[in-house]
Amino acid sequence: MTDLDTFAALLTPEGQALLDELRHLGAADELAAATRLRRDHPAPLVSAAIGQAQLRRRAAAKFGADAERMYFTPNGVEQSTRTSVAAHRAARLAGLGVRTLADLCCGVGGDALALARAGIRVLAVDRDPLACAAARANAAALGLAELIEVRCAEVTEVDTAGYDAVFVDPARRSKPRGGRIFDPEAYSPPLSWAVETARTARYAALKIAPGVPHEALPDDAETEWISDAGDVKEAVLWFGTGEGGGRRATLLPSGASLLGAGLPDPEPGPVGGWLYEPDGAVIRAHLVADVAQEVDGRLIDPTIAYVTADQLVPTRYATAYAITDVLPFNVKKLKALLRERGVGVAVIKKRGSAVEPEELRRKLKLGGPHSCTVFLTRVAGAPTMLLGHPAADTA
Repeated sequence: MTDLDTFAALLTPEGQALLDELRHLGAADELAAATRLRRDHPAPLVSAAIGQAQLRRRAAAKFGADAERMYFTPNGVEQSTRTSVAAHRAARLAGLGVRTLADLCCGVGGDALALARAGIRVLAVDRDPLACAAARANAAALGLAELIEVRCAEVTEVDTAGYDAVFVDPARRSKPRGGRIFDPEAYSPPLSWAVETARTARYAALKIAPGVPHEALPDDAETEWISDAGDVKEAVLWFGTGEGGGRRATLLPSGASLLGAGLPDPEPGPVGGWLYEPDGAVIRAHLVADVAQEVDGRLIDPTIAYVTADQLVPTRYATAYAITDVLPFNVKKLKALLRERGVGVAVIKKRGSAVEPEELRRKLKLGGPHSCTVFLTRVAGAPTMLLGHPAADTA
């Protein structure tokens, strides 16, 4: 682990020269580079520079090109919000009229950077001195230092009364092993403290795990589940939006956002010509009924989040598939049918089935020029195979 003095040395001309030299170095070349660089530079500084190069490579998935100029800690890479999600949240706060914000548990400053880019002046607070040093360095590296004040302190002792909004991103990993924490009261700080702090602000956003139980959600908060490229990334409790108790699903990069209407679960019915697979954020937000209403559809089973319809209706909140076959689950029958149709590529999806897709794929021994999507699921309680292809392939 890099200490504060060594981290500070990374910001000197010598440290910057080392980082520049390592910028495009592959992982396989690091050992030779370390040996060579230690001849002319202090060993701790070389190790810190190589560590930063490794962290930057990992962070590129979240921060894109910015990662090459940023500074990270291992926890900072793991727990930071990816840029697309942070930018969405910052834009929403700016749209509410927020101009100043206290970012509590700021880590290496990923959210603070997005907020500053949205024109919001940020007080970024964390109790980890190394994370704070990285946050300051990141603000400077990206030209946002004038909008971001970094303070090393216990967030529970910070007075947020003078700010338009509060953002809290509690730690959700245990120490020392770093496993995920699922009990919101085991967050650091606990969710109950974050909620009470949020209620004192005009606007507030609290980042929580997307798997949070709905019964743990406060009635006066709007909860937004956010997915990026189909992967659910986080949930956010919003205070002050006027949608207390609301459930919202937001899909990035499109920005499509669905606020639930409190609909009852739709009745199940027979599989029609089209199947809709709701986005994970829609499912986590319990908004499958809203999608079913939008496409004039029904569930295939009361316990399964697949929607079926007789006509294709465009929706931004689910992927549509044309269904060609509805069959009882039978591996031999599936293998024979796919072989007959010359299917060499099968995308196997499952919901409500104990069958492992990779194990099934090995048994099928596919070969041929065509492709097919296979859904392993239940229809009216019975194990079923649905065959089809994405609606886009019918165009």
